[in-house]
Amino acid sequence: MLKEFKEFVSRGNVLDLAVGVIIGGAFTSIVKSLVNYLINPLIGLFIGGIDFSDWVLKVAGATFKFGSFINAVINFLIIAFVVFILVKLVNKFLPKKEEQEDDEAEAIENSEIYLKEIRDALVNNPELLSNLKNKEGSTK
Repeated sequence: MLKEFKEFVSRGNVLDLAVGVIIGGAFTSIVKSLVNYLINPLIGLFIGGIDFSDWVLKVAGATFKFGSFINAVINFLIIAFVVFILVKLVNKFLPKKEEQEDDEAEAIENSEIYLKEIRDALVNNPELLSNLKNKEGSTK
């Protein structure tokens, strides 16, 4: 069982996932500070610093803090938008996978074209084909 666990943990996917979780945790604190200390105050300048956290609804002794929920939703939307912008910026600087795949596909298409040209040349020139067959027979 210990051997199986060691194999499971040493697989690349598990290690990649662990690194992703750790970096995600660090990235979360960066995004939260960006939102809380830079973006929210900037938005507060335009909206007048509206804070919904004081909005509550009391029903039969139960307190529903829907204002805090509204604040959480607004913060989520801001964080999601900031992450979207950051990902777009990072993707702008990374090579696109589609371009790499297009280059590979073009290389395959070029090789197929060259092979077809060679085939056609051999079919259209029987003398060349017989020379190749004679050379193959003499080397065997």
